[in-house]
Amino acid sequence: MNSANLQEEATCPICLEYFKDPVIIDCGHNFCRACIAQCWEGSDTAASCPQCRETVQQGNLRPNRQLANVLEIAKRLSLQAAKGAGGGGVCGEHQETLKLFCEEDQTSVCVVCHLSRAHRAHRVIPIEEAAQEYKVGNRVTHHSAL
Repeated sequence: MNSANLQEEATCPICLEYFKDPVIIDCGHNFCRACIAQCWEGSDTAASCPQCRETVQQGNLRPNRQLANVLEIAKRLSLQAAKGAGGGGVCGEHQETLKLFCEEDQTSVCVVCHLSRAHRAHRVIPIEEAAQEYKVGNRVTHHSAL
């Protein structure tokens, strides 16, 4: 699986962002808890899946911890790939150099992505700065574990 496929699998079909607090519903589809709650707002106890339209019970939202763990790994890999490329990675969508890091989505982005609707309101920092913060954070975590 390449990074584009991994990013697609880690994306909520409602908000098109990385999952935040992923939940799985009866039909097996995953959504951000807030996205599915907003989608079903005002519905009865039974609602339909936004992806397959199967009728499901609203109360059966189960946290998807496994997906949350995979998501954390995907975010770390994205940062490491950008760091390893020295900011020279290329955006799969725009073929532009990945020079920025979106702190909200925890992913590297190009200038075009940053200006797009998906990241426009997000805080982005230079990728080198994000890599440095990641190193310092790991060092602090490592020392506190000793």
